[in-house]
Amino acid sequence: MSLPDEMTAVEISEPGGPEVLTPVRRPVPRPRQGEIVIRVAFAGVNRPDALQRAGAYAPPPTASELPGLEASGEVVALGDGVDQWAVGDKVCALLPGGGYAEYVATPAAHALRVPRGMDMRAAACLPETYFTVWSNVFQRGALQAGERLLVHGGSSGIGTTAIQLARERGARVFATAGSADKCAACERLGAERAINYREEDFVEVMKGVGGADVILDMVGGDYIPRNLKALAEDGRLVQIAFLGGPKAEVNFAPLMVRRQTITGSTLRPQSDIAKAKIAEALLHEVWPLLDARKIGPIHDSEYPLSDAAAAHRRMEESGHIGKIVLKVAG
Repeated sequence: MSLPDEMTAVEISEPGGPEVLTPVRRPVPRPRQGEIVIRVAFAGVNRPDALQRAGAYAPPPTASELPGLEASGEVVALGDGVDQWAVGDKVCALLPGGGYAEYVATPAAHALRVPRGMDMRAAACLPETYFTVWSNVFQRGALQAGERLLVHGGSSGIGTTAIQLARERGARVFATAGSADKCAACERLGAERAINYREEDFVEVMKGVGGADVILDMVGGDYIPRNLKALAEDGRLVQIAFLGGPKAEVNFAPLMVRRQTITGSTLRPQSDIAKAKIAEALLHEVWPLLDARKIGPIHDSEYPLSDAAAAHRRMEESGHIGKIVLKVAG
């Protein structure tokens, strides 16, 4: 299949608010060694996209400077050495960047088949959240069946994924959210208790059930010392973002006495090999649950690629429940 020379994409014209997301014409990428090119059907919208747009999250040196870290679509070109995919395969993929476009190149090992019976819009919601949740909650946080997980931002794309996956793997799940509607959504997905952080203290709630064995946090700031108080003995705090700031004053003496662990990661800077290992684990451990529809993405809203700015406004207003996507083609 021959590729066109140009495509429509959305670039960041300069650091700033959603209005700096600008439709442009760009050359269609060609696959390098070990890469595939995907004709994009839908692209997921994520917090790191907004951070990059604001000038606070630079893409890796070898990545496209276009935003977009996940997409679904059809494989249309193969780089040298790619034998696990064929032209015409339907995939969803974790991207190094470039998802806000009609075509995108990504390492072949970072793509996964579209789960059985799932449409392209839903599939576009999977990669960034499932790679993040699996690697942080289950690999770094080592959550086990019967343990208690506290998920901050339970109604977000990450939160709705973590609740469902932890539930299916036998954990007791608790979540925080900022409204009654969001709390209700978390409980429908399997949270034993959703805590409205505007009305209740999650520390006291978690202490009342014996403490959290694992906390997944994207808030940071003054949540960090509170999280340590909410952890059980031998508990693990897993940090994946800092919406409330990266700094806090922490008394480490109780952490030592109670044998607690603080860890965390960011996905995008990890090596291609590390991401490929996460993809392999997802295929074996998580994709059967998606095939059986025991878990699945929660979809909030859809916008055309040309209106990416509106999608970013929706995300930054924090009224959404689940994932926001851009419709690119099909």
